[in-house]
Amino acid sequence: MMMETKLYKEIWKAVQFHPLFQGLDERTALSLVEECEAFSYGKREMMLQVDTPRQGLLLVLQGIAEVFVKNAAGQDEVLEVIQKGEIVGFSSLAEFLGIVKADKTQSNVEVRAVDDVRALLIPFSVLAKRWDDQDVHDYLLTQVSIRLKDVYGSLAEQVKMARGIGEGETILARVQDMMSESIVSVSPESSIKDTALKMSEHKTSSVLVLEQQELKGIITERDIVGRVVAEGLSFDEPSRLVMTKDPVTISRFSYYYDAFSEMLLNGIKHLPVVDHGQVSGIVTLTDLLRKKNDSVMRTIKKIEGENEASLPEVKAAIYEITDTLMRDSVPSLALLDIVTKLYDRLIGRAVELSVEALGEPPVPFAFYLMGSAGRGEQFMLTDQDHFLVYADTKEHGYFEKLGAEITAKLEAAGYARCKGLMMSSEEQWRGTVLQWQERVRKWMLQSTNENILLAQNFFSYRFAVGSEQLNKEFEAKIGELLDRSKIFLYRMVQAEKEQEIPTLDEPIRALFRLGRKSIDMKKEVLFPFHHSLQILSLYYGGIPGMPLEKIGALKEKGVFTEGFTQDLREAISHVLDLYIRQRWTNSESSTILSFATMSTRQKDELILSLRTLRELQGMVYARFSV
Repeated sequence: MMMETKLYKEIWKAVQFHPLFQGLDERTALSLVEECEAFSYGKREMMLQVDTPRQGLLLVLQGIAEVFVKNAAGQDEVLEVIQKGEIVGFSSLAEFLGIVKADKTQSNVEVRAVDDVRALLIPFSVLAKRWDDQDVHDYLLTQVSIRLKDVYGSLAEQVKMARGIGEGETILARVQDMMSESIVSVSPESSIKDTALKMSEHKTSSVLVLEQQELKGIITERDIVGRVVAEGLSFDEPSRLVMTKDPVTISRFSYYYDAFSEMLLNGIKHLPVVDHGQVSGIVTLTDLLRKKNDSVMRTIKKIEGENEASLPEVKAAIYEITDTLMRDSVPSLALLDIVTKLYDRLIGRAVELSVEALGEPPVPFAFYLMGSAGRGEQFMLTDQDHFLVYADTKEHGYFEKLGAEITAKLEAAGYARCKGLMMSSEEQWRGTVLQWQERVRKWMLQSTNENILLAQNFFSYRFAVGSEQLNKEFEAKIGELLDRSKIFLYRMVQAEKEQEIPTLDEPIRALFRLGRKSIDMKKEVLFPFHHSLQILSLYYGGIPGMPLEKIGALKEKGVFTEGFTQDLREAISHVLDLYIRQRWTNSESSTILSFATMSTRQKDELILSLRTLRELQGMVYARFSV
């Protein structure tokens, strides 16, 4: 009896500030707690089964649980995650209120523990005694409303994504479905030898470095080779000397494409899974590829092959990956992150193979991408857009050959030669830093329509491969020109005035009567957006980077407010979603979006997005009083 009283008091202390118990005196609260029942569940243990009558509400006191259903293929679809202080079982309120008879109660969802869980079953008898408290009413109404909104949102997204997929597999797999819970770890002071032996013993390519369960670092096979063997470091030294400190981590509730993107963007193959400071597993690139698309690993191997024989196969392989991401309805910005990283690997390999073919260059060089590749928006291989910068030298012949070699390698990989000849194989698209400075100065002084077009393409550049130091020198020289470029920017704005982003403020149905049934997403929306952002970036010192990076930099400079920055990101994300899917599902050359193919929601979002992009364009006009 004494043990029970002690347990009830511990439970009361844990729930005394919860809205269902808050404000009660200890005696009353304890009497209610005595009617409740405490449960403990181990990791992955079922807490509530399907079609099992519910006896009340289940309050999670410790740990995390998940609500899930079985899909048509018998696989688990997680609907929501329940954390400490949250309640499971709101659907059973219908029975409590007498709306549904107890003998007809049916539940199609199940609940299980994600890790060790402690929970309190609050029976309907306790709920009845608290029902007259207005705070309890408000709490339950709020929670049910939030849950209903989340569930409807989740269902809507799944239905939307399921159309056209036609697959029984999980639509949006999470990291926890792919990660390994078997963690191999060492302490920071463990010897490198012990760490290597542990890798061999467990047949793993990485170990986590933990100190009192806190993640301090990670050691991979590559670290052992590069930081120990290659450097001649003693195997008796502590592991902390070779570990990668503060490694990139991910939550187990993140989607697979989040993990995929993190790995590609950071150039890593192992991601520790961490939530609330606790390591719960590790996910590797192999895990992700085995689960979602085995072709990705084959693609990376082709890109990084020892010779160029595999380059012609890369285009089809990357397209296969893109198709998988499209079918999984991965958001456009995440998709572009992933695919751009693969293309960047391909670019780097093509340049590397070109240098191997010609021998070491006489001076450092830097290779740059322009156009959609420069903006990180090349989800399909279009034509080539690139240029070459090299340090002062008399041996221009080497770089003439290098430009031609790179162009040929990229053509072999599927990049068509640029019809406008904007490639480093052409003399006007390669040169020393000073030659480039003179070239850009000429465009600015003689701002004809042709030179403006050249400048617009040039200023979409992104450093891809080569000397970081030379890149800094090059950008500094170009920056010097921008300080005296206001007239040139004014001419760019004048040219932009000829292509204003259209307004769709009229209801879409009215557009049909006006004869407007479609919009060219590339010419009428994306180009004006990029040019406007480019002009502002040049005006404020030549901000480098891809569009989102430029938007973030302009916010930091106080040009954009926090609210407008968010609106602009959402607008371009929505426009890219429409544009990418339009081109992918119709034809590579089609950039025309027909209003007849759009849902009402898509049309409304497009109207709002264009309004935001026109506001950006208006900022440019106002800056130059056009």
